[in-house]
Amino acid sequence: MTHILVIDDDPAVTSILRRGLSYEGYTVVIAADGSAGFAAAREVPPDLVVLDIMMPGISGLEVLRRLRAADAALPVLLLTARDTPAEQVEGLETGADDYMIKPFSFDVLLAHVRALLRRRDVEQPTVLSYANLKLDPLRHAVHRGERPVILTSLEFKLLHEFLRHAEQVLPKDLLLDRVWDYDFGGNGNIVEVYVKQLRQKLESKGERRLLHTVRGVGYVLRQEDS
Repeated sequence: MTHILVIDDDPAVTSILRRGLSYEGYTVVIAADGSAGFAAAREVPPDLVVLDIMMPGISGLEVLRRLRAADAALPVLLLTARDTPAEQVEGLETGADDYMIKPFSFDVLLAHVRALLRRRDVEQPTVLSYANLKLDPLRHAVHRGERPVILTSLEFKLLHEFLRHAEQVLPKDLLLDRVWDYDFGGNGNIVEVYVKQLRQKLESKGERRLLHTVRGVGYVLRQEDS
């Protein structure tokens, strides 16, 4: 059975998620703070984590950093009571795959969970390459030349989409539809955040830029003369 770890200090939230997710057939483990949550993840690696940001002791973002260090591909859904863009961007840049704002509808959260798990389960056995960039879907591995590039599951899926359509301009709306799987509220800013993260990781050793912005349209993976 799919194992979901819920880390949240609000008993009302954990009660709803335990009942609802268990009813849907998932195995649910509850942790009431960051330390207990990280310990639970080390004891039995989860298939997905639902993680609250605001908790006593170790914050949700620090737990996220530790989870990412242990498993770059683990799907993580953040819960936050604050809906400012800065909070959302910080969570995504720290490594979250998705976020929801409290209070939330359980049915909507369930749709997000299923979407994240579908991404994890999709197998793409063909190795894709462009210039000195290579992506192996089966091993969830990316290399820039000989250098390994560590990506989150959502960053990986976004790069996969660019590699499948190298040298084609991909509009933001198209990327939202293909990469995020569900209605993200038409928020094209989420694409900008992830493209920025991809660039930072692909160019961290001074490599030439491959992922370019086409102003007013979208993005394209291509080699350009410097």
